[in-house]
Amino acid sequence: MQAGVKFKTVKEYFSAFDGNTKKVLEQVRTTIKAAAPQAEEVISYNMPAFKMHSVLVYYAAYEKHIGFYPTATPIEVFKDELNAYKWSKGAIQFPIDRPMPIDLIGRIVQFRMQQDAEKARKKKSI
Repeated sequence: MQAGVKFKTVKEYFSAFDGNTKKVLEQVRTTIKAAAPQAEEVISYNMPAFKMHSVLVYYAAYEKHIGFYPTATPIEVFKDELNAYKWSKGAIQFPIDRPMPIDLIGRIVQFRMQQDAEKARKKKSI
């Protein structure tokens, strides 16, 4: 991917990659769409993201991994399942040369949808 490129659409973002990286990106995208079918695809912080009331998750391709950014709480909730991956407070790195943990990604997205809906309900009742 070229440095300094500002993506306007998810399609543009995906077109910056080829081969296995693009295939893995599509797999992650499909998994998120299946877990959050009503979510809107957007580019945020120059990365693909899925949004309901707020952004649920971001994801991005790097040379050796897919960065998955579900915010801090899901990482804390699912940390026992993240032992095989490099992770930090708000990010998880899924190596491109290993199968994507589709089930885990889907469950994290569903968790984020519940968080997002709850936050929206609370905001509405204020």
